[in-house]
Amino acid sequence: MDTQAKIRETVTSNPVVLYMKGSPKFPQCGFSSLAAQILNACGTEFVAIDVLQDMDVREGIKQYANWPTIPQLYVNGEFIGGADIMRAMYESGELQALLKDAK
Repeated sequence: MDTQAKIRETVTSNPVVLYMKGSPKFPQCGFSSLAAQILNACGTEFVAIDVLQDMDVREGIKQYANWPTIPQLYVNGEFIGGADIMRAMYESGELQALLKDAK
């Protein structure tokens, strides 16, 4: 399975996926840490993919969403955005509503 197919499979078979640097317990960048904290604050279970473990995934995820930075959040297979977008959506309540409907 090529990298794009692997990414597509991951984001479509899990309700909430966060591609990040490091893990939720040990994030390797401030933006990834913020993204994981926001999801935890929402009480949402999510699959975290550490892009530092696989260079093909690290580059492939940027192409998949046509988005140059990591972290990247996917809900129900749809690209939502990075840490700044997540923060804005969280502050407005939009993210909580979106995550409540994730299945």
